[in-house]
Amino acid sequence: MVKIAVLGYGTIGSGVVEVLEKNRTVITKRAGEEIAVKYILDLREFPGDPYEDRIVHDYEVIRKDPEISVVVEAMGGVEPAFTFAKGAILAGKHFATSNKALIAKHGAELIAMARESGLNCLFGASVGGGIPIIRPLNCCLTADVIEEISGILNGTTNYMMTKMSEEGADFDDVLKDAQQKGFAEADPTADIEGHDACRKIAILTSLVCGQQVDFEEIHTEGITKITATDMKYARAMGRKIRLLGASYKTGDSYCAIVAPYMLDDTNPLYGVNGVFNAVFVRGNMLGDAMFYGSGAGKLPTASAVVADIIDIVRHKDEHIPLEWRPEKLDLLDYRQLSGRYFIRTAKSVSEIEKVFGSVSYVKAEGIVGETAFVTDVMDGYAYEQAAERLGGILQCIRVK
Repeated sequence: MVKIAVLGYGTIGSGVVEVLEKNRTVITKRAGEEIAVKYILDLREFPGDPYEDRIVHDYEVIRKDPEISVVVEAMGGVEPAFTFAKGAILAGKHFATSNKALIAKHGAELIAMARESGLNCLFGASVGGGIPIIRPLNCCLTADVIEEISGILNGTTNYMMTKMSEEGADFDDVLKDAQQKGFAEADPTADIEGHDACRKIAILTSLVCGQQVDFEEIHTEGITKITATDMKYARAMGRKIRLLGASYKTGDSYCAIVAPYMLDDTNPLYGVNGVFNAVFVRGNMLGDAMFYGSGAGKLPTASAVVADIIDIVRHKDEHIPLEWRPEKLDLLDYRQLSGRYFIRTAKSVSEIEKVFGSVSYVKAEGIVGETAFVTDVMDGYAYEQAAERLGGILQCIRVK
């Protein structure tokens, strides 16, 4: 029997315990031996809970117990999760987590520590919740050079963009709706400002390039400036606006960005609606592949965590190779990326064409007093220079 400890008994932690209990028979069969929760670390008490006798409040109880071979972190945040992770690995225990903030910041370091000790540090639920994307990148696509990895990586913002598109609602109204339904936190900053998606694309880029990618260096735009007017134009163009995290191989490095994009119906991400997530991967040998599913939620995410636990139990006496070195990758400037831009402005047609040259104009019913257009393909440097010359830009959204 393998005995584990779960750190945090909130949504994900309780989900891990539930998955282990409900699917005990099949998990035991797949892991090769039974997996039992010996401890649950939480500051709170849980009177009447079936596992209340396993609640502990002191992490040292777990760290010092030689019977615990796997520590599962489901607390969130960087600290004390990082301190607990290091403590577990140094104590000879395997580590699994769904914590994207922890992995984006310290993933390479924890993997290196685990490797040196012949242990494993797995984090398959840190990107995409229940979507199996981490494992394919690490195991199935290793023969490919990944040229692009892009996706809808945040269910909250995708729900909001879907609702704004379908109902013509304003940003503030759909945010309140998302909070009432439990899709958005009371403080939604990490979601709506793109920070959550930024950490996830940093993790994915680190895995495909094999080096540390610092999320702080990724250009990030959220969805707070997207309006119902923008959605009218998108509908008139047959497009949808979605927040994407994207990374593109550029020479010997990568360009990464998080920003709203206008997608047409030829884009595989176009049909991803509501709280669902999807990751698009293009390999130089594979071609195009898509991973789609529930990107968050208690049981989908917990299922991915338990899959990591099973993998650890199967390989408890060996290190599962993960190519993610601590050496930092210097990302290229995102402005090297070329594309088209949707622009709304109060400037005249003659002023627009003097600066941007040939453009495609867009009309939307009921909108007056402004001009909307889509540029030809240009890189980010050229766009910035043109935008400065034109002035008076009301909105700019990238077109993919």
